[in-house]
Amino acid sequence: MSARLTAAGLQCISCDFLDRFSVDRLPQVPNIVYMADRKFGTDGGEAMTWASNTVIPANVVHHFSDSRIVAFSTGNIYPLVAVTSEGALKMTPPAPIGEYAQSCLGRERVFMWGSLENETPVLTFRLNYAVDLRYGVLFDIGTKVFNDQVVDLDTGYFNCIWQGDANTQALLSLAHCASPPTILNVTGPETVSVRLVAETFVGIFGKSAELVGTENSTALLSNSKAATDLFGYPTVSLQRLIEWTAHWIKIGGGDAQTPATIVAVMGAPNGFWSITLDL
Repeated sequence: MSARLTAAGLQCISCDFLDRFSVDRLPQVPNIVYMADRKFGTDGGEAMTWASNTVIPANVVHHFSDSRIVAFSTGNIYPLVAVTSEGALKMTPPAPIGEYAQSCLGRERVFMWGSLENETPVLTFRLNYAVDLRYGVLFDIGTKVFNDQVVDLDTGYFNCIWQGDANTQALLSLAHCASPPTILNVTGPETVSVRLVAETFVGIFGKSAELVGTENSTALLSNSKAATDLFGYPTVSLQRLIEWTAHWIKIGGGDAQTPATIVAVMGAPNGFWSITLDL
């Protein structure tokens, strides 16, 4: 991967982020989009999850105290809310369920500490959930319908946003960093029904679907009105996302483990450039 990035014109630097001395040797930069995270495989690896999600942020916010930092977080730090609500707001008291979500709140608190100690401008980017043609809840539901698999309705509602829109909002968020940190919920503005999405895929694929279970009255939902007010409605609507995902599945597009061509938009001192990578 690093060889491909270097060939595309990027400078790649190896660093053990758990080692503060290694982090302290990194060059200073004005803007950081912080995405380091241990998300999967928490069971049995809780210690590393906590180290990755709290020690690394401490090292980063210490060394880059003069940078603007957009720190990725997650809506998982919120409690479940009523599906009839408009989702959790930034002032909703955190109530993370499970060690991964708890460590994510720990990451937020560490960035807050660094921001308050050094007046480092930070924005906490609470994202849930970004979707792509190769992964995410729409891909999961569409794949089950296409393959005549059961669709479980117990967790009956969710939020989602196109990965490209999430990327755009992350870069634009650099202009809104502050001390104490700005908190921003980032997701699509709709409360999305699993049942209605499955039925939409049924209509597109011309298949039937076995829907089981009953929708719970609560779900993990975020209110993204503040982000929509700042950046506008996402450029890719929910309906278009469903149509794109259905087409991808019908043509045999793979999941995130399948090699694919992606386009990344990278920041530079004099603007932005796009890089196409065959992965």
